[in-house]
Amino acid sequence: MTILIAGGGIGGVSAALALAQKGFKVRVLERAAEFGEIGFGIQLGPNAFAMLDRLGVRQALEATAFFPNNLVMQDATNGREVSRIHLKGAFRQKYKWPYAVIHRRDLHGALLDACRDKPELVSLETSSGLKSFKQDKGRVQVTLEDGREIEGEMLICADGLRSAGRQQIIGDGEPRVSGHVAHRGVVPMDKVSDTRFVDDMVIWVGPNLHLVQYRLRGGTVLNNVCVIESEQYKQGREQWGGMDEVQHIFAGMVPYVRDALSFISTERSWVMCDREPTAGWTQGNVTLLGDAAHPTLQYLAQGACMAMEDGVVLAAEMAKRAASASPAPVNATLQAYEEARYLRAARITLTSRFFGHVCHAGGGARDLRNHLAGQRGPENFFEVDWIYRGIEV
Repeated sequence: MTILIAGGGIGGVSAALALAQKGFKVRVLERAAEFGEIGFGIQLGPNAFAMLDRLGVRQALEATAFFPNNLVMQDATNGREVSRIHLKGAFRQKYKWPYAVIHRRDLHGALLDACRDKPELVSLETSSGLKSFKQDKGRVQVTLEDGREIEGEMLICADGLRSAGRQQIIGDGEPRVSGHVAHRGVVPMDKVSDTRFVDDMVIWVGPNLHLVQYRLRGGTVLNNVCVIESEQYKQGREQWGGMDEVQHIFAGMVPYVRDALSFISTERSWVMCDREPTAGWTQGNVTLLGDAAHPTLQYLAQGACMAMEDGVVLAAEMAKRAASASPAPVNATLQAYEEARYLRAARITLTSRFFGHVCHAGGGARDLRNHLAGQRGPENFFEVDWIYRGIEV
């Protein structure tokens, strides 16, 4: 069996590696001219670390990861602490694996290197974007954007938020634009004068805004992400979410938060999108994975984590099929994978939206958030327990 994977991001290469570990031959078809990741930091909860261990790359990543002491929520309006979660001690005992932050390129690079270590099973092909597919008698024929045609017994569409595979299977058009926009920047630690929070993962929350800060590259740089809920977008303006609006929305925040905006790059922004949770990812011998299946807003920091879980679960289902004396059809195996992943991914998507409202609360909602969050102790993990307990594979 040759398994085709459209998309060479974190989800695609995770799936390729997981399948290769089970002995399957995989061709990864990446649209870009070279493999790589866009962006800066990524947060890895214990559920993600469990997947990295399964994929055999955990130890390779530990040297470049940073392990914060706490998850801290600060009120950007008055500078007071709202809540914290201790990430050492009881947290490690409960979940076994740590909470870490890492550069996206380091994570993707480790997964890619592990795939390259299996050249007999994993073929990594660039300039090979998916245009469409068709199926006949257990075969999948893929047409690439440059007109080439490739065949395999199975296709995994891990081709991102605007997946061509999803449009052929589900056909739900453009993703849902949230009106939230992110700007990011990385600064060397020797340029950071106020170091009160640098050993933690801190989120500063305020009306229609938040700012996230944590260290990367083994702690040598500070990653900064500011997000606004754009009023200009709500008003229907064509241009919205730029740094002028960021400065306006952040104007009333405490000096530490306003000063942190100097670390933010003005060159690029990311509009945050997701989709309504939808079943039916699978059609014949073709299925969706990662953002192609269940894109989510970033408020739970679980997008890449869910994609890695997808790959491990899919490979486990394929291994069960291969070990059976009477293998089920490929479609039945893909349906079992979708069933295992659908509701967990849907819960992530919907909870991420809700948590965005919690972070951006103003007025009475802000007061209630601070009151309720202040009642929890630093070793009470109820908000994230269902996520970080991970999955059984």
